Amino acid sequence: MNAGKGSIAGAVMLVALVVGLDQFFKWLVERQMDYHQMVGVVPFVSLFRTHNTGMAFSMFDDFGPGLLILLALCVAALVLYLWYRTPADDVLARTGFALIMGGAIGNLIDRVSLGYVIDYILFHTSVWSFAIFNFADAAISTGAGLVILQEIVRSWRARHTGKPAEPGNDD
Repeated sequence: MNAGKGSIAGAVMLVALVVGLDQFFKWLVERQMDYHQMVGVVPFVSLFRTHNTGMAFSMFDDFGPGLLILLALCVAALVLYLWYRTPADDVLARTGFALIMGGAIGNLIDRVSLGYVIDYILFHTSVWSFAIFNFADAAISTGAGLVILQEIVRSWRARHTGKPAEPGNDD
């Protein structure tokens, strides 16, 4: 459970990069696109500016911003705790936690300053569309995927090496 100075600096830099890119993309979308304007990027991806007053995929839309902010802060505290408890050599999981934290902070900035989150990425076909999301959401999802991948790698190695599948035992 050694965090390591380099590990902390790298995580902080990744969190700052995610937050910075997220806020920059949202700033561009807010200034360059009208509300509910759709701009095709490729046949199945469009930019579509909208505001999300809920959380992921508009869940908890009726909770109100105060409760959603409190919930986001609790999740952020849990992610920080998990990051701290994760061994430094669990690089995938620690990178995942940093991505999750960066995305959470990016969306929290919107929620605190605007009362909603700016969403703008839309995957779609002519008959179907996915929930509209943003860069922060993509970072959170990618981070969660990395945490899961770390567990899969650990489990696979345990089966093939005979070592217990415990955090920090990825030799």
